[in-house]
This record gives sequence, C-alpha cells and structure tokens, in this order.
Amino acid sequence: MTTRTRPRPLPPTTAAFVRFVVCGGGVGLASSGVLVLLHDRMPLAVANALVTVVSTLVATELHGRVTFRSERGGWGVHLRSGLTVLVSYAFTTGALLGLYAVQSTPSVAVQQTVYLAASALAGVGRFAVLRLVVFAERPAPGVGTGPAAAPEPAAAPALSRRAVAIAA
Repeated sequence: MTTRTRPRPLPPTTAAFVRFVVCGGGVGLASSGVLVLLHDRMPLAVANALVTVVSTLVATELHGRVTFRSERGGWGVHLRSGLTVLVSYAFTTGALLGLYAVQSTPSVAVQQTVYLAASALAGVGRFAVLRLVVFAERPAPGVGTGPAAAPEPAAAPALSRRAVAIAA
C-alpha cells in the first residue's frame, strides 16, 4: 500500500508572490487586449493612459483582496499603489534610456531583455512595497499603545554569555 503524502504548503510570502504574479499578469494580459481593441477608436496615447488607470485600479483591488488578503481599501490604498506604478514606470524608462545611452541602436532582443529585466526588478520592488507598506496589517487603534499597555517582553538572546565565552 502506498501512502500518499500531501504537498507542503508554500510559505506565506511565496504564496502571496505567486498570487501577485498571477493577478498582475492576468490584468496585464487583459489590458493588452483592451489596448488593441481601443487602438482604432482613439489615439494610442489616450487609450494607453485610460487602460493604465483602469488596470491599476483593478490590479490594486485584486492585490488587496487576493494577493495580500487584506481588509484595507479606499482611495489612499489606490493612491499609494499608483505611486508604485509610477516608480516602476520611471525605473523601466530609465533602464531603456540607459541602454540607448550605451548603445544607440540596440537590437529588439536586447531592448526586450533590458525592458523585461527592469520590469521584473520593478515588480519585485513593487511587491515588497505593496506587502510591507500599502497592504501591511496595522494594529487596531488603542491596542498595545498608551500607558496601560504592558511592555513587550525582551527577546531571549540567541546565545547566552556563557555560550559565547565557551565558544571564544
């Protein structure tokens, strides 16, 4: 008889990152399709701006609810998330401008490599900021604060003084 073992669950941060990639990638693919549909109906720059704003709003909602499973919401969350998109845009644009400063006529493959590498780095940075700042769980007001709050116990040292002395 073969015993079937259950696969180990992913660590919470890894699982959140996978959800981040799936949600963000799905919104990105959908945005690409919408951009193609709008291309003939309005100028590309206007269509791109419209799709970028709407996709950022949708992605922020998905990241809050699905990626980070957060109860936080509202325009403040959307504003902070939008700022991470602007920083990512500046980073990828800077990478491409840097490429053109080094090589005036790079091949399409080199351009795509630089753009995708910069996008991946920007995405990892964006994930970190969204997780640690935008959707970070904050303690409820009044919990653990004020004079009535008990001080947190000091963490036990990893090594005692005796163990350090013996090791020396």
